[in-house]
Amino acid sequence: MLTPARTVIRREAGLYALERALQRRGFRHVAGADEAGRGACAGPLVAAAAILPEGKRGEIDELADSKLLTPLARERVYDEVVKRSLAWSVIVIPPAEVDQRGLHVCNLSAMRRALASLTTGPEYVLTDGFPVDGLGVPGLAVWKGDRVAACVAAASVLAKVTRDRMMVELDGRFPDYGFAEHKGYVTDEHSAALTRHGPCVEHRFSYVNVAAVSGRSNRPPRARRPVVSAMLSPASLVSPDSLVSPASLTDALVLWPAAEGTVGVAPGEQPRPPVPVGEDGAMEDEQR
Repeated sequence: MLTPARTVIRREAGLYALERALQRRGFRHVAGADEAGRGACAGPLVAAAAILPEGKRGEIDELADSKLLTPLARERVYDEVVKRSLAWSVIVIPPAEVDQRGLHVCNLSAMRRALASLTTGPEYVLTDGFPVDGLGVPGLAVWKGDRVAACVAAASVLAKVTRDRMMVELDGRFPDYGFAEHKGYVTDEHSAALTRHGPCVEHRFSYVNVAAVSGRSNRPPRARRPVVSAMLSPASLVSPDSLVSPASLTDALVLWPAAEGTVGVAPGEQPRPPVPVGEDGAMEDEQR
């Protein structure tokens, strides 16, 4: 039996070359998935997935890695992605769940759920940085995928714009921290506000810098959080018709003593060590 000729995709071929090559191989619906907020020490983790149509309709002006776009350009691209995509979805993971389950476990789960929520089933999946298993279709983890594949870039814009909007709204609820400016990442201003006011419910207590100022750094990472979300599902799907309000993620928080020990995770999703401050630079290359 003859094997298909090997396809070589060169970086200089452009943002759409990888998807076009897959489509020529018979994978018409190529989905991309990416996340925003991995390295932030406050606010939700947001994952998104998108399938762009074949041909010119799937080519969006200004589309690029969301971190390379200005805020206004991201908003323009976001509107085009929502309008043109065959399917798109966004999943929001609140900070309490990040603390309880661990960042990497939540990251994989959020991208898996975003892909599973697409109304058009993908035939091939491209993910940014690391593989996501359990999808039922072939896939490829692409290093710097949001700069290589258009569908991953589209997902990165969906995730970042959604998260940035939520952080701006959270700034109105917690005005002492400057969330609208730094979006929960570890800037000098954010660190100074944390030291001055202590963490709020939207901070990730499993992160070492938040734990240090909260006085809970002597506890295991997932036993540091003093509050637990009790009345809402730990993550919510953001549909094309409605966005999750950050208020809805915080109004139902109730106080009780944090449980000692760890939270069980699904097989194959083993937790990683707590995230050190500054990992966003290495893992997400997020512009602050």
